[in-house]
Amino acid sequence: MQESLAPRVAYRDPDYPLEHVPLEARRGLLSVTAVLVGFTFFSGTMFAGAQLGAAYPFGQLLVVLLVGNLLLGLYVATLAAISARTGLTTVLLSRYTLGSYGAKWADLLLGGTQVGWFGVTVAFMAIPFVRALNLPEPWTPVMMIVWGGMHAMTAYFGYRGMERLSFIGVPLMVILGFWSISIALRDGGGFAAIAGRTPTEAMTLAAALTVIVGSFASGGTQAPNWGRFAQTPGIAFWAAIAAFLVANGLMFVIGAIGGSVYQKPDLADVLAAQGLLVWGVLFLALNLWTTNDNAAYAFGVAGAEAFNVNNKRPFILIGAIIGTIFALTGAYNLLIPWMIAMGTFIPPLGGVIIADYLFVWKRRLPRMEHVQFIPLRWSAIIAYVLGGLTAWATGRGILPGIPPVNGVLVAAVAHIVLQGVLARQGGDHVVSPQATYV
Repeated sequence: MQESLAPRVAYRDPDYPLEHVPLEARRGLLSVTAVLVGFTFFSGTMFAGAQLGAAYPFGQLLVVLLVGNLLLGLYVATLAAISARTGLTTVLLSRYTLGSYGAKWADLLLGGTQVGWFGVTVAFMAIPFVRALNLPEPWTPVMMIVWGGMHAMTAYFGYRGMERLSFIGVPLMVILGFWSISIALRDGGGFAAIAGRTPTEAMTLAAALTVIVGSFASGGTQAPNWGRFAQTPGIAFWAAIAAFLVANGLMFVIGAIGGSVYQKPDLADVLAAQGLLVWGVLFLALNLWTTNDNAAYAFGVAGAEAFNVNNKRPFILIGAIIGTIFALTGAYNLLIPWMIAMGTFIPPLGGVIIADYLFVWKRRLPRMEHVQFIPLRWSAIIAYVLGGLTAWATGRGILPGIPPVNGVLVAAVAHIVLQGVLARQGGDHVVSPQATYV
């Protein structure tokens, strides 16, 4: 059975959730970098940095952060370059890789985790905001609802709205980060004193690297949602490196230094101890906004693909409501286990997509309108399951190595091997003889 997937409505979303982004809508390096860096500038990453800082001497921590963020950066940058070449979101790339029905799993996996991430970020905004204004505790859920609505607003207006907000929020967060580091170094007795502190917690290297990769494994796998707007694959690649290696690494370092000096994993508590809470909350309002509008945008385009509706906006609104409910229930307290789970089960999907594009399609995809997608591509689905199981077993100590890295590699290799076996037994998508390629 073959299936042609044409959008069910005539409305054309200006962000092309079910189409290839045309060349006239593409952006330059500054624009794409600003949007992606705004995505990775997230106070929850600082929280994770504080946890890592408590488990490693500072010198070892820097090495762990470099390795983890390099792995994350290269993985995301490859996906971003593919998206710029094809003009497609992650979930649309999943149609080619998993099939028309298999892509629904990508919608659920990627869109669902971003709904949860939206809730975490809403909580990280509302709690310090209430503290900064010295409001009574009952105001916390009110602020969660208010910020949930505001965070969804720029995503509702699409890439252009997120771009403008990032141009404001990213520079402010850089200022806040280095400001906080300078005060922490002063209060902690200087860099040498901080570097000489004895770890108070324990964390295996595999767990630490999984936390780092998991910090943006889900979001990074969806970098094509914004990388597809880049004018060239090179622009998308280097924008992703700047965001997921440099900026994400900076967030971990800020959290590690603050947590080490003040023994507080919560950024709001660190800023309060530094006398920066009011200024910090003003900066963080923009910082967290630039992260959460990306999350909202991600589950918006996932919903558009899942229901084949060429309009991301209703799914942004629905996802924002669900994510805000998560925030109200206190689900944000599960941040570290959540990162570990995402670092385990999401990267194998990206590994399958990368292998499919590079080694099966040979870097040439037929345009979507020229393809009849089969429901399921079993080579990719089985490869993803094998990659996920490998990452899970690695995280449990059954296999040696780093869970997300093992998962990506096994999924990619398994897909290439299985494709050669299963394709001869039933074929893949039906491509029009008159197809044009991207």
